[in-house]
Amino acid sequence: MAENSTNITLQVEGMDCTTCALGITKNLQKKGLENVFVDFATGEATFLLHDKNKLKSIIDGINDLGYKVVDSKFKEENEGKLSRIEKRFYFSLPFTIILFFGHLVFPHDFILNQPFIQLTICIPVFIIGVLQFGKSAWGSLKSMVPNMDVLIFIGSTSAFIYSMIGMWLHYGTHEMHNYLFFETTASIITLVLLGNVFEYRSVKQTTTAIRELSAIQATKAKMVGLQMGREIITEIDYKNIVAGALLQVNSGDKIPVDGEIIAGDATIDEAMLTGESMPVEKTISHKVIGGTIVVNGNLRMRAEQVGDQTVLSKIIDLVKKAQQAKPAIQKLGDKISAIFVPVVLGISILTFVINYFVIDFPTGIDALQEAMMRAIAVLVISCPCAMGLATPTAVMVGIGRAAKMGILIKGGNTLEEFAKIKNIVFDKTGTLTTGEFKIKNIDYSVGTTEKEIKEIVYNLELKSSHPIARSIVSELKNGFQSPRFININEEKGLCITASDAENNVYKVGSYKIASQLPSIDGSLQLNDIHTIYVVKNNVLIATVDLEDTIKENVKEMLQTLNQQGIDTIMLSGDRRKKCEDLAQKISINKVFSEQSPSQKIELIEKFTRETPTAMVGDGVNDAPALAKATVGISLSNATQVAIQSAQIILLKNNDLSLLTKAHLISKHSLITIKQNFFWAFFYNIIAIPVAAFGLLSPTVGALTMAFSDVIVIGNSIRLKTKKLL
Repeated sequence: MAENSTNITLQVEGMDCTTCALGITKNLQKKGLENVFVDFATGEATFLLHDKNKLKSIIDGINDLGYKVVDSKFKEENEGKLSRIEKRFYFSLPFTIILFFGHLVFPHDFILNQPFIQLTICIPVFIIGVLQFGKSAWGSLKSMVPNMDVLIFIGSTSAFIYSMIGMWLHYGTHEMHNYLFFETTASIITLVLLGNVFEYRSVKQTTTAIRELSAIQATKAKMVGLQMGREIITEIDYKNIVAGALLQVNSGDKIPVDGEIIAGDATIDEAMLTGESMPVEKTISHKVIGGTIVVNGNLRMRAEQVGDQTVLSKIIDLVKKAQQAKPAIQKLGDKISAIFVPVVLGISILTFVINYFVIDFPTGIDALQEAMMRAIAVLVISCPCAMGLATPTAVMVGIGRAAKMGILIKGGNTLEEFAKIKNIVFDKTGTLTTGEFKIKNIDYSVGTTEKEIKEIVYNLELKSSHPIARSIVSELKNGFQSPRFININEEKGLCITASDAENNVYKVGSYKIASQLPSIDGSLQLNDIHTIYVVKNNVLIATVDLEDTIKENVKEMLQTLNQQGIDTIMLSGDRRKKCEDLAQKISINKVFSEQSPSQKIELIEKFTRETPTAMVGDGVNDAPALAKATVGISLSNATQVAIQSAQIILLKNNDLSLLTKAHLISKHSLITIKQNFFWAFFYNIIAIPVAAFGLLSPTVGALTMAFSDVIVIGNSIRLKTKKLL
């Protein structure tokens, strides 16, 4: 990436479905832009720009395609107001009603049915059609990705031109009214606009999670500063906060950015971000997350991650970009959508030719008129958008629902892959268990005291970064303040060695150090069932047993997964007996114990080759294994979100019920996508032949097409509230 490269995000109005987004994408790629992603649901076009001087021509190019680039401020100011598509629909509606009912209810000699009156009433609607569909159709043809607007524009324009020619050739004759289809032109345009309005409003419902998360983010902040030697507090926008700034947050306030508490204490509600229902108590040195709310108390914090570096900003960005990684199932839809419009145009032409030149219509029916109406009906009833909307709408709703629960899913492909998972492999420590160890029992030799053993263990483990060491230090920290050991040295995976002023050598470590001792104190028995072994001058003087607490809902989570037909597997470096004891308590299917990091990777590779396999780990120590799995799932508390370590991140670290929710959301999202595709294919396979055989009028076809998209989107929206189990 060049040093002057910038990620640009433009807000684009007028996109209806993935075909529109694809047209803009190809246009931007032709201009040499990289990392292009256009999302019709959020109305955003993102790309990497090397030369900022080219930005204006890029914006002009998008506008030339029939869309409109607006700034985010314009979007915020117009939030809640009528959109452009809604304004055009409401403008067209009264003209269409007059034309339609004038044609349907009143006799030919009524004033509303006079040709020039019909033309005058139709022209405003036709102009709207040109602006809405004509410009977009021409832009899509220029980008070599013809969209649905091509079909709508050709259909409505054909009816308009046919009416104009009929009026010119037969003006003043009784037959003239048989050639006037101005109400068909207006009806097609207005009914499709109606469908677009419903589609626009429905698509907005699929992105509610993004809007709700963004609403959490927007807030003011109280910045602490000095003026004339006195402390002052100034209110600023959260966007203007810089790293290192001191902020005051009072009861009821939102925490504006991520940071660390340097004074005070508070009860903080993190539910909207982590799904944690109970408020969390936090005090000095604790991390806090932007967007969470201080329920009670006051605190002063130092800003650390600001702007797009905050956890909340990363979550919003992750949800927005969910469609970039498309599910494999969408590839079929994309291929069909890409050739759909040309194929329908071909079918429409064939319909016209067969009806005009081959079929012998009964006396009194104008063959040209009937052939043209059937060809137009084929155009306006066809709906490529339904196929384009089938996957992204379901993905947006599914990932949005998961995000609100504290589950981050990286893209539609992850949803599909996780829905098909047959094995889920769990790391033990820190995943199935809390990783917070407590001393269960201490056995010590004659002439030694429990306090002495605790002092040795505390002071040696103080120098280790191992999770077990941190837990022991945390438990014993109030009892021993003055270290008396020197020359402390840690041998990773084996022991910590130290000496005292009398040159006694101490070791605290695993069974390996005890098994190599030349002699054992008679009051202790040597076996491998203990967690820690304490050695003094090559003599075992104590064993320490630790217990690791099981995370909440683990047993219920495993039972639910087993009921779903998923094989659950524990993969740990811990000793066999400990792993088997835990497996018996929580009812896990298979256990692989005493596995080295390289052996873990080999097993994951083996499982993945045989069947789709997910790996659940802490996102740091298990990163290589997570990368090898079909789907890697990282556990992380909200201030340490491992955005890059896995495809799924569970923010609520100690509640594994989120894992079953993630699987069920993935499963139901895939079911919804399949349902959407079935409807889209079924609709078009049935509708096009029906129109070609003249069994419905262009007006009815336009109405049917208008609501086909809404059915697909509505089915996706059901995911927001659908019962998962």
